[in-house]
Amino acid sequence: MTPTAKSATLAAEPAARGAATAGALPAADRERLDAAIADLGTGSRSWSHLTLSQRARLLERLHATTAANAEEWADVASLSKGLEPGHPLRGEEWLAGPYATLVALAAYRESLEALAKGASPLDGVTTDAAPGGRIRAHTFPLHAMDGLLLSGYTGEVWFEPGVTAEQARASAGLGQLHPTISGGVGLVLGAGNVTSIPVLDVLYELLAHNRVAILKVNPTQDSLVPVYERALAPLIEPGFLRIVRGGGEVGAYLTGHAAIDHVHITGAAPTFDAIVWGSGAAATRRRRDGRPQLKKPITAELGGVSPIIVVPGRWTDADLRYQTEHIATMRLQNSGHNCIAGQVVIISADWPQRVEFLAALRESFGKAPARPVWYPRSDEKLESAASSYPDATRSGDGTRLLIEVAPGDDATALETTEYFAPVLGVVELGGNGQEFLDAAVAHANDRLVGTLGANVLIDPETQAALGDGFERAIADLRYGAISVNSWTAFAFLTPTLTWGGYPGGTLDEVVSGIGVVHNALLLDRVERSLTRGPFRPFPRSIPRILRTRSLSKGSVLPKPPWFVDSRTGATVSEGFTRYRMDGNLARLVGTLVQAYRA
Repeated sequence: MTPTAKSATLAAEPAARGAATAGALPAADRERLDAAIADLGTGSRSWSHLTLSQRARLLERLHATTAANAEEWADVASLSKGLEPGHPLRGEEWLAGPYATLVALAAYRESLEALAKGASPLDGVTTDAAPGGRIRAHTFPLHAMDGLLLSGYTGEVWFEPGVTAEQARASAGLGQLHPTISGGVGLVLGAGNVTSIPVLDVLYELLAHNRVAILKVNPTQDSLVPVYERALAPLIEPGFLRIVRGGGEVGAYLTGHAAIDHVHITGAAPTFDAIVWGSGAAATRRRRDGRPQLKKPITAELGGVSPIIVVPGRWTDADLRYQTEHIATMRLQNSGHNCIAGQVVIISADWPQRVEFLAALRESFGKAPARPVWYPRSDEKLESAASSYPDATRSGDGTRLLIEVAPGDDATALETTEYFAPVLGVVELGGNGQEFLDAAVAHANDRLVGTLGANVLIDPETQAALGDGFERAIADLRYGAISVNSWTAFAFLTPTLTWGGYPGGTLDEVVSGIGVVHNALLLDRVERSLTRGPFRPFPRSIPRILRTRSLSKGSVLPKPPWFVDSRTGATVSEGFTRYRMDGNLARLVGTLVQAYRA
């Protein structure tokens, strides 16, 4: 039987039917779902008999099948989002789809190989102290080539306060420390916006929890199902994975199925609440009585309103232009349909360069390449924002909204609504230096909904002047991913970092989720991940490199290919992915040449 036939694919249903009940499913569809889950029950027992070395070899096969389907994956994903051949932003789908999957498979394989030898995935990884009685592991870059391709970018995983380095090393491996103990059958409710998310969530279920999975693909990604089936054939053939399509009625049937042991969802808090508590008056009663309708464990990665804190300093015109292009990327990548898209820029009302910054931001936000706003109901979100802020500036053929909230005006809607569309806002606070930074951190923690990711932009001179005060402020940010002079999407793409909301989400108050994913080093008791990037790209980074006598303090990378206005972003993103496919160094040289034309 072919992988396609074995995937129990069901007819797609419109997303608008999300409120439908499982009872609306035809009997034939229920039978196919039951058969898929029964196959997974057998697959779960098979998985528990694989050695760690066999699992590592399985990931090698997955790497090969993913590479073989990478070009079609990127092409189908691009077309599904209205990016026709030749569009300058098609590189987004190379990076956010096959690239993210390939680097994750390689990192997981290395962890399995280490564990198979009796070692820890953290062996050889530098650990040191972080503020607040924490330790951190410096988990990116771990290889010289990563340091070259992403020069100047680093990543850290911070553990919960009280965890020692010895405890972190001993517990690294999670489910693979006990490979014969089955985690049962899990349900993965796939995201509809980024094409690697469903695949990465399935991998984490399998490797962190020894849990085989039935993946329900979001209807927005139905066109990718044949690609997924071929790329993931090594998991489908032995019964470790089944892929199904469908709308809300399929999801409802699966979440309530007696043979499903666990649910994982990537999506939004209202969807999570509907799964856990139901809807209407019945949901209110269940919450009051503490009796959720979902009778099994659930983890979730949900969105929020992500801040971009701009610490005032002395910026050149080139700095203003580059960092406002950076901010435009944080909002406009994937047309703003990202749970980690920056939404609220927090600046100082007392910054002497405030006027220049805002002028540069308006220009960068407006001139980014045009693209479709494709996610369902995005037009409603845009109009809702425009209704709340009628003085907002429209650009991009009217599909982008820049909201500048004047001091004293009401920013509540902007700070509490995840628009999931090309809506960017600016709020102003008083102060400079440490006073401003502390106020901005408190504002982000207390006023913005969600805890998934926060971004901080600061020039090296100002950061040096703040010293320990800067690191303390970063530690005070209550977010699962924090990026300094980079974007939190970098944490998403880096498999040796973790991805998820700040710890503390519950069934009653889920905020940005429960648990983490990615985490290819399989680390336990993680609090957050932190990325750091270069404030200035090459060649403007050269003075800092010469001054510090260290490449790690600067960057030999020009404008990164994920910037929405990178002239060669599509070519370089594809080239980076092809290098991850086959390791061809000769072809990589050509890609790097193109990178310097960005």
